[in-house]
Amino acid sequence: MELFLVRHGIAEPLPEGAGEEADDARALTPKGVRRFRKVVKGLSALGVELDLILTSPKRRALETAELLSDLLSGETRVTPHLAEPPGEALLAEIPQEGRVALVGHEPYLSALLGWLLFGDLLGGSVREALEGRFVLKKGGVAWLEGTPRPGGMALKALLPPKVFRI
Repeated sequence: MELFLVRHGIAEPLPEGAGEEADDARALTPKGVRRFRKVVKGLSALGVELDLILTSPKRRALETAELLSDLLSGETRVTPHLAEPPGEALLAEIPQEGRVALVGHEPYLSALLGWLLFGDLLGGSVREALEGRFVLKKGGVAWLEGTPRPGGMALKALLPPKVFRI
């Protein structure tokens, strides 16, 4: 199976002093939409077609998933597990075959990436130890292949959004 970890596009800034509700409601900026459309166009040129998109419930992720749906032949599902540190509950939602995109946030996506690549090599703390070690810029994509379990995947490509701005 192939798994695409997709960080949401550029979003509106969080107003100073705003709480979690305001953070959840932040939309993509017009620049974020324009730039992420280029990411989708680039993925399409690479032959990427998706069977399923799992997305965080936060507005900026939902809007990113909507743009990504141009590559989708199946459904989009919302999961709260993409708005929190990665764990077994998220892994249980990922099918074992097909092409699936997960649309979410940092630092959770880079922690998930490390966990899927290396498992629990560091005594169960790999997710925390590798947080921030893989840079997923806004609109960036990590392309993985294998079995979606700790240590079960290989990295095919780490694609910053800049590579699609041709």
